[in-house]
Amino acid sequence: MLSLEEALTRLLCSIRPLAETEPLPVAEALCRVLAEDVVSPIDVPAHANSSMDGYAVRGADVDVPGKVLPVVQRIAAGQVGEPLRPGTAARIFTGAPLPEGADAVVMQEQCEPVEGGVRIQVVPQPRQWIREAGEDVRRGSVVLPRGMRLTPQALGLAATVGRAQLTVVRRPRVALFSTGDELVMPGQPLKPGAIYNSNRDTLKGLLAQFGCECSDLGIVPDRLAATREALRQAAEHHDLILTSGGVSVGEEDHVKPAVEAEGRLDLWQIAIKPGKPLAFGEVRAQERSAWFIGLPGNPVSSFITFLVAVRPVIRALQGAAVDPPAPVWLPAGFDWPRPDKRREFLRVRRGADGRLELFPNQSSGVLTSTVWADGVIDNAPGHAFRAGELVPYLSFAEWMQ
Repeated sequence: MLSLEEALTRLLCSIRPLAETEPLPVAEALCRVLAEDVVSPIDVPAHANSSMDGYAVRGADVDVPGKVLPVVQRIAAGQVGEPLRPGTAARIFTGAPLPEGADAVVMQEQCEPVEGGVRIQVVPQPRQWIREAGEDVRRGSVVLPRGMRLTPQALGLAATVGRAQLTVVRRPRVALFSTGDELVMPGQPLKPGAIYNSNRDTLKGLLAQFGCECSDLGIVPDRLAATREALRQAAEHHDLILTSGGVSVGEEDHVKPAVEAEGRLDLWQIAIKPGKPLAFGEVRAQERSAWFIGLPGNPVSSFITFLVAVRPVIRALQGAAVDPPAPVWLPAGFDWPRPDKRREFLRVRRGADGRLELFPNQSSGVLTSTVWADGVIDNAPGHAFRAGELVPYLSFAEWMQ
């Protein structure tokens, strides 16, 4: 069996970022991946300004506490004051530009208005309560790097430097279908021997989470000809074809021979639990081709394998970093005396005492474990541990970034 690292190396060595980009208004670019560096054309702040409501002064004029200075101007945010004459003060408000000549701001709580002026109760320190020009962003600096997935705060930073639109990588186009005559869509009667298709909605949600355009091709009958036709149609207009189930070697598992007939396929056994079977290949159409990934059919296996294998492929197509989330080391709240020889992803959640609690049924068919849990322990092959031992925890929230 391949290690997960070996499988990812094989997966990613062929993937190249999508070349097509599109401009989007900043407000519409949330969760998209930048196709270019965003370079600031301005300093932020553009000028030194006050970080407090108070009084702008020359420090040399306030050499002792209790000094009274005449207030000769009032400067609000958005206004530009006159140069501050020696021996005077300016009433100033948060965000207002510092007048030329002033070198400190004294907050209003440390001042006392008097007839015609203000009494400064403290001796100010040089440059106190002043936001310097370029303190946040320097002109010419890269504020958002190419390959970044845009967060709400990143959109705000783009707007801060004056960008009205951003150039992003187009969304990866993914065709999704399931195989299995036993599958029934939710809302339909459940016949004897049938099961509802849960992987469809899980995978569609994950694809949406990672910024893909998903074409739902539904359930393909367990027939070789039908599977080949679905693959050919999907390859015409998509970058990736994603399936769940049908990648085994049973008589009713037609995905493997169908992909081999329409392109090429590698079928791997990956040393992870849950997971293990993963199919990767390429389906050729008349003028283009699409990558193919076949996931296992068990719902937890499909979910975990998507996170560890499909997520990096999607990020590579988007030109984003493919590094997995870094684990946090937390104490286990349970013993794990009989580890598997494969690398295990144990569904857990953080308890009120800070320890990790284990979902009692770790079967690959128990989808409730992925809802109850807030992450997994990434347990090394053959590693037993006791309650209280620090173990590597990966949160689902981090994985969804």
